[in-house]
Amino acid sequence: MSGHSKWHNIQGRKNAQDAKRGKIFQKISRDLYQAAKAGDPDPANNPQLRLVMEKARSANMPKDNVQRAIDKASGLGGAKFEEITYEGYGPGGTAVMVLALTDNKNRTAAAVRSAFTHHGGALGTDGSVSYMFDRKGYIVILRDGLDTDEDTMLMDALDAGAEDMNTTDDAFEIYTTPSDMPSVRDALQAKKYDLDTAEVTMFPENVMEVPEDKTSQYQGLIDELESDDDVSDVYEAAKLPEGIE
Repeated sequence: MSGHSKWHNIQGRKNAQDAKRGKIFQKISRDLYQAAKAGDPDPANNPQLRLVMEKARSANMPKDNVQRAIDKASGLGGAKFEEITYEGYGPGGTAVMVLALTDNKNRTAAAVRSAFTHHGGALGTDGSVSYMFDRKGYIVILRDGLDTDEDTMLMDALDAGAEDMNTTDDAFEIYTTPSDMPSVRDALQAKKYDLDTAEVTMFPENVMEVPEDKTSQYQGLIDELESDDDVSDVYEAAKLPEGIE
């Protein structure tokens, strides 16, 4: 997976955007909902939920906010939420997938379609771009303060059932099959590793460079999608030209 550092490429930008928009709690709430919905709403029986709850504590998220997100997943919050995936093309024909968590499909569909239209893109049909992405388990262990070398980390990851690992200056990025992610996560936690991320996500098979004259439109599209309250994740099969952030 060398050269496909998801953590390195998006972490700084997304963290800055979340902080700027005051969306940190909102993003954690979605993560809590998804973790509780996918497993047991009791954190004692759900390692993924415990991981997100730890992030909530680190962000000083109020306990009431945490419990509301879990209650929604348990059907105790009133509104019923569902996950919907949208596929589309950004400026210059770049492939973009949008994962939304919504209690109103019509509202979300209209907002996503409007974002693509406003910024020179177009919403596609099911399957129009999803074939350009691979679904994988993705685990990140930060290197700061970790007394483990690359060889040891790789052996521990492979022993846990991982497929591959990528190393950056900041982190170890571990890749698994989607179905193996929970067992690999649990095995690494059992070895006392602190996980920064443990999720199933999408990786582009190939990355297309955004045309230089379309970069402003493209950045506007991604910003508008990520600022939508219903949008959980935006997956991009694109990169900006060198020197443009």
